[in-house]
Amino acid sequence: MTTLASTARCSAASLSLLAIGVQVAGALTLPLPLVSVSAVALPFATSPPSRATSASLVVSPVADAAMRGDMALVRVLLSKGNDVNVAQGDGMTALHWAANRGDSALTVMLLQRKASTSVTTRIGGFAPLHVAAQNGHGAVVRLLLGAKADSRAVVQNGASVLHFAAMGGDSAIVIALLKSGADVNATEPAWGHTPLMVAADRGRAAAVRALLGNGADWKRAAKTVDPMASAAQDRQAKQKRNLVLQQLREQQGATNNPNWQPNTQQVQAAVKASREVEIQAASASAVASVVAANALEEVRLAAQGGAGLDDDTPGYTELIGHMGGLTALLLAVREGNQDVVTALLAAGADLNQVSEGDRTSPLLMATINGHYDLAMQLIAAGANVNSASNSGAAPLYAVLNKEWAPSTRTPQPAYQLQQRATYLDVMAALIKAKADPNARLKRSLWYTTYNRDNLRVDFAGATPFFRAAYATDVPAMKLLLAAGANPNIGTLKPAARARRLPAAGTPRPAATDTAASPQIRLDPSGLPAVPDGGLGAMPINAAAGLGYGQGFAANDHRHAPDGWLPSVKFLVETLGADVNARDHGGFTPLHFAAARGDNALIKYLVSKGADVKAIARNGQTTADMANGPVQRISPYLDTVKLLESLGAINNHKCIAC
Repeated sequence: MTTLASTARCSAASLSLLAIGVQVAGALTLPLPLVSVSAVALPFATSPPSRATSASLVVSPVADAAMRGDMALVRVLLSKGNDVNVAQGDGMTALHWAANRGDSALTVMLLQRKASTSVTTRIGGFAPLHVAAQNGHGAVVRLLLGAKADSRAVVQNGASVLHFAAMGGDSAIVIALLKSGADVNATEPAWGHTPLMVAADRGRAAAVRALLGNGADWKRAAKTVDPMASAAQDRQAKQKRNLVLQQLREQQGATNNPNWQPNTQQVQAAVKASREVEIQAASASAVASVVAANALEEVRLAAQGGAGLDDDTPGYTELIGHMGGLTALLLAVREGNQDVVTALLAAGADLNQVSEGDRTSPLLMATINGHYDLAMQLIAAGANVNSASNSGAAPLYAVLNKEWAPSTRTPQPAYQLQQRATYLDVMAALIKAKADPNARLKRSLWYTTYNRDNLRVDFAGATPFFRAAYATDVPAMKLLLAAGANPNIGTLKPAARARRLPAAGTPRPAATDTAASPQIRLDPSGLPAVPDGGLGAMPINAAAGLGYGQGFAANDHRHAPDGWLPSVKFLVETLGADVNARDHGGFTPLHFAAARGDNALIKYLVSKGADVKAIARNGQTTADMANGPVQRISPYLDTVKLLESLGAINNHKCIAC
């Protein structure tokens, strides 16, 4: 989840086991919140032993000397009768430090003095064998195993020694552990990751081959995650915490005291109450309440952004659906680990096995993350080029979406900048392999914008051609057109979202509708209503700047440089696109050109018959769209003047003035 896109790695000495990430299309290298969305999530992450936590009063001279690698001092201290197993405040013993440093001679000395191989750290529950295995110190691992260290030992959160060895990547250590009885398919309890998954994610090809050669199951998938249920649990836990604090406040007679603050014991009581909720499974009613709450919040945000309520889009948690359920192959592909992918395929791994979370295939995973070279390898190996996720994302769309990924405040993987193959190369290869150029999304993809959506575009129903038009990418449009793309397929109008209900006690207006004379909602555009699931927007709307003037699309939208006029001209002159095509909000290409202050495109559209007097459903004219229609977007005065001269009506409703 990644991905969202931290790919942070720990140093060998840190002893920490970082998250693999269970994200879907979290496909993105993002550790989990996030939404999967996200939404992004510590599979078997364990806090490392830390000197910062050592108690200052603990006297551990042997461990202190071993930490510094002072073997001579260790020998002197032991000769004077100091206990070899006295640990530092965090539980690190001398043997832990010898294992951490890979010091075989010191390890031998300590074992001869009866150093315990089973003692674990206070933080995390690391035994010396875990430490040596993760850091790749094979000689120390063999010494510890020879001293009867438990090869199946797990840390506090259930990760085994073999998990740590897999992360370290030393195949000799992996084999030594397996010969000593380690379970090749051991799963840690939090996310169900196996050693093979760990090695695949970290790009440890030698360890992957060793595990596969000893029976590791490449078919296994990690656990799936239901973000809606998680969100419901979080919301219930927060409500419980706040309720406890409110009760404590009332007990102290401080209900009306704005300066009241809970003390430490009260905070702990509230946290304990919230944790009790978190460990319970979310109920269906709780999930439903989160859906409703998200809808109301989105309505508020939409109103702030100046967009109509009908334009509201699903929240990120809903867009993600389910995530996780990744196999070793999917993890390797997500990280772009080609050597590991090759090893897995050679061992018989299913090239088309999809994730159990959202049915992301290895090829789709590669294209989502911009691993173009790996995508070419998978295509050549016969991957299914039309395998689509639950959201309807297929590789052909994903390549375009990645190449023109919107800017965002959330860091994103940028592997596409490190590839030999270009996105057009991958598109051509997909098309040659019979990818469907008219496959449509079932819903917008959460990883298009990651966080708050400034684009204000619902991509449900979008085809690769529509995505190319939105990117003003003429070469991609031509490539798709030659492959049989239908340029007349638009997006779908999203279903209207829930409205904010009036406050309790607010009188409702009397109903005036009758069967004989139903109340008619006036629409300034004069257009017939568009049903949910009807036409949302056409490619020419997208190419002209769909979403501009309705929020802050300019902050995020990425497109081909200077591509506005060329892309619209291509659609109009080559494909006969309608210059007066309306989106479901009644906006025309001219509205969007005006919202961007694009005088050149305005003049072109008018020359081709665009109606400068067109009015959107919310009453906005083309001149209104150029006149600061939302906060923090200054008017394009030259554009307003141009449109007025062409006959557009200016209602002088500048919001940003």
